[in-house]
Amino acid sequence: MSFNTYFFVLVFLPVSVAGYHILNKRKQFDISKCFLLILSILFIVQASWQGTIATILLVLINYLIVNFSYKTRFKKAMMIIGIILNVLSLCFFKYLGIFMIHDPLDNSIVGGNEIISKLYNFSNLIIPLGISFITFSQISFLIDEYREYEEVSFIDYAVYVLYFPKVTMGPIALSKDFIKNLNESVRKDTDFDNIAKGLYAFSFGLAKKVLIADLLAGYVSYAYDYTPILGMTNAWLAVLAYTLQIYFDFSGFCDMANGISLMMNIELPINFNSPYRSLSIGEFWDRWHITLTKFFTKYIYIPLGGSRKGTIRTYINIMIVFLISGIWHGNTINFVIWGLIHGVLSSISRAIKPIEDKIPKFIRWTVTFICINIAWVYFRAPSLGAANLMIKELFSFKFIPIDANFATYAFPKELELVPWLVNKFTKIKSTYYFSAFVNVFVVAFSLFASVKMKNTKERIDEFNATKKTMIICVVLLVWSVLSLSEVSGFIYVNF
Repeated sequence: MSFNTYFFVLVFLPVSVAGYHILNKRKQFDISKCFLLILSILFIVQASWQGTIATILLVLINYLIVNFSYKTRFKKAMMIIGIILNVLSLCFFKYLGIFMIHDPLDNSIVGGNEIISKLYNFSNLIIPLGISFITFSQISFLIDEYREYEEVSFIDYAVYVLYFPKVTMGPIALSKDFIKNLNESVRKDTDFDNIAKGLYAFSFGLAKKVLIADLLAGYVSYAYDYTPILGMTNAWLAVLAYTLQIYFDFSGFCDMANGISLMMNIELPINFNSPYRSLSIGEFWDRWHITLTKFFTKYIYIPLGGSRKGTIRTYINIMIVFLISGIWHGNTINFVIWGLIHGVLSSISRAIKPIEDKIPKFIRWTVTFICINIAWVYFRAPSLGAANLMIKELFSFKFIPIDANFATYAFPKELELVPWLVNKFTKIKSTYYFSAFVNVFVVAFSLFASVKMKNTKERIDEFNATKKTMIICVVLLVWSVLSLSEVSGFIYVNF
């Protein structure tokens, strides 16, 4: 199940929020948590019932490790075993594909060893929805409970791992924070202000996904299918479109997750804070996928020594963290390169920090943003060859006008009547220029929105339930729902 479907918006979400509040109002607090757990299982079972069984088994194993072995003198050994089991399960579900034979053009699997092929097919059959985020949640629980053990009920733990707003794409909430939040008595009361804020955040998130990210996806798909004919102009437009697509796709999901949780008085950590405003790569990672950065910092960077063991060791630790980040996102060389690019750029950013204030802000922003765009090419391209070909087009100096097909491939449905009217009532029979203008405008507006307009967190922080906010919320929600005819998946579900 996905947030951007009629069933979720019109049935699942209202039932979830209403049912949770009704049970809490009747003081059925334990039943309300069971209700959340049932909803979460129903949410993930839509993807695969086999995957749901695998997920529940993983939750049971981790819970048993903590609650039965952490009371003994073997708790450190059991924590290590638990972490290894989680990492191995992640590798089994995500990384068996690296041992298969791949097509060099699109990186699709075309064959492999018979035994590995059977294991690979089996892993795909039972892969849990959101396995990457589930794994990190369980590792967080194992480590935090080892450091400071507090007995946790199975229901609390299962809700923490499987909570449907965050299970597929985060944000990555720390176990102690989430479980404490879930059980606070003050959050059991119905808070209509939070419901209004949550609906407002949800409407913005849904609009980001449906009205912007899905539209930009059309440009991007066409560009990566026809890279050799793009030229410099079309290539930069396509790369910029993907930079904006992945932001509005992922941040839109997180806005919806936070909005749903606010409606139920549950607080999730903020995952995005206008990352494309960043003046350095270091700042970018303080603003992009914030919970992932905090996870790697707390559980990998600091245990490796952080910045406490000298300059060289610090840069090595940074490279290790970004290498792991790249591998976590995907099992191809593209993701490794993407991670290493950010590792190198983050190291450079750290090295020049003492003098960066002397560099004009606009130059710092421009250089940072261009580097981010180029790195995203390796993240998006289906293969290393395709990524290198796109990079070649970016710097080809072939100034080809916007491709006619590119200009019409993902034309907004809301504007399809305009070219028809122009053709019918004027002598202008070509809609190329209008389509090209709309394409450029959509990308330009998306860039402006991501850099200059208030982000959803800022809007919620200063939220007041006025006629203006109500109208904005209703317009975005209705417009988005009317645009749900073609359901598309979220990018980060793949990771």
